[in-house]
Amino acid sequence: MNISIIGLGGVGGYFGFKINQSNEKSKKHHISFVGRTETYRNIKEKGLQLLSSEHENNVTIPNAVYQNIAEIKNPDLVLICVKEYDLENVCKQLNEVITDDCIILPMMNGVDIYDRIRKVLPNNTILSSCVYVASHIKQKGVIEHKGKAGKLIYGRDPKHFSKNVDWIETMIKDSGINYEFKDDALADIWTKFIFIASFGLVTAKYNSSMTAVCTDKKQKQEASEIMEEIKLIAKKKNITISENIINATFEKAATFPVGAPTSLQLDINSEKKNNELELFAGAIIKYGADFNVKCPFTQKIYTEIKTASSHRS
Repeated sequence: MNISIIGLGGVGGYFGFKINQSNEKSKKHHISFVGRTETYRNIKEKGLQLLSSEHENNVTIPNAVYQNIAEIKNPDLVLICVKEYDLENVCKQLNEVITDDCIILPMMNGVDIYDRIRKVLPNNTILSSCVYVASHIKQKGVIEHKGKAGKLIYGRDPKHFSKNVDWIETMIKDSGINYEFKDDALADIWTKFIFIASFGLVTAKYNSSMTAVCTDKKQKQEASEIMEEIKLIAKKKNITISENIINATFEKAATFPVGAPTSLQLDINSEKKNNELELFAGAIIKYGADFNVKCPFTQKIYTEIKTASSHRS
């Protein structure tokens, strides 16, 4: 099969490395990487590197490396591993080079990813997912992974439920990736979203840490209110998540190192032009409007972050 991996940051680099290094031995598939200028150049010259205790050999070389999506030829599977603000642009470019038979596996965290891809690629099979991995770009084309093994949870496309995707599960399993494949992965996706959205928004507002959100009364209350709004939306969408999800989320956050930041907090307070504010607050507010769920706490913190960012710029 012909497989393309778009985006070689912390997520795409980690999972892409594993898939490709396994394929270097089996040669079952043709695998291509798509990266931007410096990433493309470094991988073209030196291969993709993963610094991780999971691999003694930290270099893998794909069958092809491309700088542009337009160079991809007839892929059977595309892994989209980009930041959410690049998603629509990537899908529009893919629309020019893929057929309806191509399967899309977005390795992205967010509850609206499936819907956004579906708008641009209405006929393709889209396997919704969420990922857990502690990895980051050390330099372009070099990914550093620490902590426990990354995990992928993905599920069938409700629009193409009977589509044969067994070969994808075999590929993931052969790659040594820790994974779960489910008929419906939405509960897992929304469970993770409750965590990353609430903690991301509150830490971004206060320029604080996950520790502070767990221990400061005001920050904890604001995070709890955002979680409640997300819970109400999930219920309206008939997605079943644990009744104890709020307590469980704070318990999970408490396991992180003291002072651990969130990516949104870092991006907002370093005045990064592109960030994931829309992925979190924007999605909650939009779904709230769609399903007649009032989201005053999310709307308030969204406005506060936007206002503070405009004053800094």
